[in-house]
Amino acid sequence: MATQMGRDLLIKIDMTGSGGFETVAGLRASRISFNAETVDTTTLDSTGGWRELLGGAGVRSAALSGSGVFRDADTDARARQMFFDGEVPDFQVVIPDFGIIEGPFQLTAIEYSGEYDGEAVYEMSMASAGALSFVAL
Repeated sequence: MATQMGRDLLIKIDMTGSGGFETVAGLRASRISFNAETVDTTTLDSTGGWRELLGGAGVRSAALSGSGVFRDADTDARARQMFFDGEVPDFQVVIPDFGIIEGPFQLTAIEYSGEYDGEAVYEMSMASAGALSFVAL
């Protein structure tokens, strides 16, 4: 597999609730992480005192984050609306030569900042809010 460019990892937001996804404007950095909690079933009878886990029983979650230059685009307005209205729309994450992850996410944090001699920037974080799907590319 060839090396991939970071700018090809895209976070997209459903703009209308009808599957019309657009790339979040101005992002320079994006990240997705997956987590799976464990369910410990270890007992005094566990072989050698080793921990035992119950497969497939823990809560799974994903987190998205991104940062970039504030562009005041339609996607920025949609993100603000989502946050203040408490919406949980679908997002897509395109991972180059790997696949597309899609599902509901809640915007959990959004920050705007800037210095007098630089550009206005923002950071946003989202937490999965339901089942996610994966389609291989």
